[in-house]
Amino acid sequence: MSDVQKFIPKLTFLSKKPIICPVCQQEFYHENMMSGGGRLIAEDISDKLHRNYKPSQKFGKVYPLIYPVVVCPDCFYASLPGDFDKIEEDMAATLKMKTQERIDFANRLIGGVIDFSRYRTLESGAVSYVLAAECYDSFNPKMLPVIKQAICSIRGAYLFEDLNKEKPNHYFDYLTEMFYKKALFFYQHAVDLNQNKQQIMENMKTFGPDLDKNYGYDGITYLIAVLTYQYKPKEDPEIRRADLEESKLLFGKLFGMGKSNVDKPKEILDKSRDFYEMINQELKAQNA
Repeated sequence: MSDVQKFIPKLTFLSKKPIICPVCQQEFYHENMMSGGGRLIAEDISDKLHRNYKPSQKFGKVYPLIYPVVVCPDCFYASLPGDFDKIEEDMAATLKMKTQERIDFANRLIGGVIDFSRYRTLESGAVSYVLAAECYDSFNPKMLPVIKQAICSIRGAYLFEDLNKEKPNHYFDYLTEMFYKKALFFYQHAVDLNQNKQQIMENMKTFGPDLDKNYGYDGITYLIAVLTYQYKPKEDPEIRRADLEESKLLFGKLFGMGKSNVDKPKEILDKSRDFYEMINQELKAQNA
């Protein structure tokens, strides 16, 4: 296969040194995105903290989020950068036994054959995060796998949401909702583990959730509130009310219930106030 098929000239490049997969021992090169040169034209940020980018004349629509996850093209072992060679030997052996299971799962998920030896696409980018979230099940708790599963799940949801815009009526809307719900589960679980001192997150360098800005622990609190408000079941009025009250409390803590707080990111402050008011309106409607 030619290098042209493995990266996109003037947009991406292959790593200079080969990567050796700790699971199957195969050697491969990871595709990275070049920076600068008008490749990324930032637009707004979504309510779920996903950065949108305007298409450029030279490069068209660019999705920087599809590149970070390192995926072995032979066995589909995957992780976030920096963790790829941190898997322990016994867990690597277990992952090797499940190679075909991972490959079949990835292909079923996207409804076609995924090829990680080629340049990344929206499809393979989305699947890369799903694979990474699955593989983190095999990581030592010291590696903080649960919060990383949360980050991978929400990034996968972002990309399935982008895919749904590009290719509507391909069930990507269903996958979007499913992975936002998974993200909520993992974020809540990560907070519980942190509070119980089982997976302490204070040494994490960045919490994302997207690539351009680190929102830290405030971002986790905000996303739990948003995802609870948007994706928890709405059928039972009593359960819905309890979820609304939980989200309202979290949003209120973020923007200080009217108190000035210069330490909070402006995007989170503004959006938290808006959600707080929407929840108030829904609670009033429930009581009417």
